[in-house]
Amino acid sequence: MIALSLAEIATVVGGQTYDIPDPAAQVTGPVVRDSREVEPGSLFVAFVGERVDGHDYAADVVAAGAVAVLASRPVGVPAVVVDDVQAALGALARHVVERLGATLVALTGSVGKTSSKDLLAQVLQRKAPTVFTPGSFNNEIGLPLTALSATDETRFLILEMGARGIGHIRYLTGLTPPKIGLVLNVGTAHIGEFGGREQIAVAKGELVESLPADGAAILNADDPLVRAMASRTKARVLLFGESDDADVRAENVRLTENGQPAFTLHTPSGCSDVTLRLYGEHHVSNALAAAAVAHELGMSVDEIALALSEAGTLSRWRMEVTERPDGVTIVNDAYNANPESMRAALRALVAMGKGRRTWAVLGHMAELGDEGLAEHDAVGRLAVRLNVSKLVAVGGREASWLQLGAYNEGSWGEESVHVSDAQAAIDLLRNELRPGDVVLVKASRSVGLEKVATALLDDAAVSSEGQVSGR
Repeated sequence: MIALSLAEIATVVGGQTYDIPDPAAQVTGPVVRDSREVEPGSLFVAFVGERVDGHDYAADVVAAGAVAVLASRPVGVPAVVVDDVQAALGALARHVVERLGATLVALTGSVGKTSSKDLLAQVLQRKAPTVFTPGSFNNEIGLPLTALSATDETRFLILEMGARGIGHIRYLTGLTPPKIGLVLNVGTAHIGEFGGREQIAVAKGELVESLPADGAAILNADDPLVRAMASRTKARVLLFGESDDADVRAENVRLTENGQPAFTLHTPSGCSDVTLRLYGEHHVSNALAAAAVAHELGMSVDEIALALSEAGTLSRWRMEVTERPDGVTIVNDAYNANPESMRAALRALVAMGKGRRTWAVLGHMAELGDEGLAEHDAVGRLAVRLNVSKLVAVGGREASWLQLGAYNEGSWGEESVHVSDAQAAIDLLRNELRPGDVVLVKASRSVGLEKVATALLDDAAVSSEGQVSGR
């Protein structure tokens, strides 16, 4: 964080100081909510959770080097005490970003936020110092913590914004007002909470409504609900996509023999070829989104194409591809799932598995409400239509819907199976995997299917030491 004294922080957040011998003492390290992340110069934010109360760690974090604690009650060590810790954290973030000389870029969408953010960060880092949201730190706590990690040297601050209801993004843009707003898509993630795609579009569009007249709204030309957001902003509009009228577009899209997308990138300043290191054609849209922002910020088409072609995966469990010594390829995409990302992952699996046996180890997609049965059934049917070799549906009711959809689409019989949990899936795969197979693992985060990928990779590591067969 940029250096601030405890007296300044107290004024910004409207707090009272307690047990502070020197109000001029400065916070120069990171602002953190996890006591394990404290460094010398840190400010520790004490939240009260369902199982853990951050105030209980106050003495420990100060002993570890924290300058003070942002707290809701005195804690016996240097503290700035406020009525509402979350509101105070937001106020501090707003104060800091107003002092920065950085350009704030915010992005949202139903699917692809983190992948697009990671691509954009790797592109912009080539131009100037860039700070960006780690993982999916995109809510009312994670976003201000990310903003507070910026320093005086930061020139680009990329902030991922999530929403579970109307007004959430409006709140986040109030904390960190963006100059550039990127909307990727409007899908069915959290549709059970919103009540329909149109309501999701209302929520996502709050981002472009927040932009200033001299800002830029970067919108997906291929998504009608996103394209329509052009009427909701004062900012200049730049379209990206595969549509002919997109300002930044892809032509000659194809997949390499490894399932990695390649295309010709067109921008208003020219064109250049791109071959991504990521897997699956759905990443073309993510790459175009990143390219559109980079173009807006003055990068040349050749600079953008080179940066995209060299960018990798920064966040865990998102199409992580690992090949075992026996030739089995594990695709760990278990961080989260919704109908759009599930379909994209299945298509990527099939593209990667040409001439090989393909396994789709899938679990339930959360927060679909009344659409749950139809969407799970549709994913199971798609696995059949794409000729996935084996479907393993993991979990309870929703997994049974996946398996039933597959069975009804193609009378798969033994080609699809329903198992109770991750361990049952692991046991099945250990018995049946053969060298050369490709295994996709994907479900909503709550299912914990990353355990399947981890176990299969651990088996291979032990096998390479000559201790077990690995299968």
